[in-house]
Amino acid sequence: MDALSDERPDVCLVTSGHVASTPRLVKNADALCAAGLRVHVVALAGYPPNERLDQSILSRAAWSYHGIGPDRGWERIWGRALQGGLRLGASVRDPSTIAWAANAHHARSKTLARAATAAKARFYLGHCLAALPVVARAADRVGARFGFDLEDFHDAETTDALSDPVERKLRRILQWRLLPRCRPLFCSSPLIAQAYREAYGVEAVPILNVFPRWQAPERTHAYQAPTSDHPAVIYWFSQTVGPGRGLEQVVRVLASMRVPVCLELRGYASETYKKDLQALATREGLSRKIVFLDPGEPDEMARLASHASLGLSVEDSLPLNRDICLTNKVFVYLMAGIAQVLTPTRAQREIAASLGEAAMLVALENTSHAALT
Repeated sequence: MDALSDERPDVCLVTSGHVASTPRLVKNADALCAAGLRVHVVALAGYPPNERLDQSILSRAAWSYHGIGPDRGWERIWGRALQGGLRLGASVRDPSTIAWAANAHHARSKTLARAATAAKARFYLGHCLAALPVVARAADRVGARFGFDLEDFHDAETTDALSDPVERKLRRILQWRLLPRCRPLFCSSPLIAQAYREAYGVEAVPILNVFPRWQAPERTHAYQAPTSDHPAVIYWFSQTVGPGRGLEQVVRVLASMRVPVCLELRGYASETYKKDLQALATREGLSRKIVFLDPGEPDEMARLASHASLGLSVEDSLPLNRDICLTNKVFVYLMAGIAQVLTPTRAQREIAASLGEAAMLVALENTSHAALT
């Protein structure tokens, strides 16, 4: 639904991404609707590759939706210039207001806040760090409460954030000022809850990235021993297929295996990265070409994975967020009915103990040992 009804929403959920790139928001919105609440979603829109995926969600959504397209012309130039000036100021001294920090952190903060405020909801729930000051501002203006979903440990979410002193400062200020006001506060893994308790003294309730049962495949595929004609399908998916995801090490391990395998990667991948990864596979001796698959609709991820012989939940231990998060992959493979390989991050070591034969921990750095495993 694109329009906001005349009735005031019970809950307004806000993300600084597309709905298709924020699956936890979609699950929250669906669950709140199922509980009988009126739900409105405010999100960014207009990135062409995500538009089709957004529509697949919106076509069956029971909640109303306001998508904010990209800035154009002078509006875009002015927004970027303002953000740059605010970041320059923040490099000299700490921002004195939340609005300063919010607009320096994200160029669309004011636009998102206007749309969220217009909803006049009774409660606001933010997803993605840029939405934290947005829901706080909207709630304050309409006399509502707000909460937040900590999908990641934002202080150490990316290497870029860690290497940029201004970005580190902005993230810390927003969280120090606003997280204690959030009621409730959620997160996506027990270790992320622990990290926020230690860093900010706040208590977040872990809610794992599980999926509704209706997204499961109707039946699982019977196991067949791999042969040259029918190799074992090794499957990985994400929104983006690119460097820094452990895929280069996966290629080296698969090239060392005696079992015939075919690597399938689903997500957005640049032509340059496709060529580079395939060139690595050829050099390492991987006999079959890597299969690059288009992104799938969010509701279909378990069914799209169910044909595979093995799923890959490959995470590095750096930055810290990757070491303590539990991603969608872990739970998609469980729902798809396929076994998975987990790299031994702290979070994945903890959950592997409860998954039994459905998962195995493998350190990909030891190529020969990983191949034999």
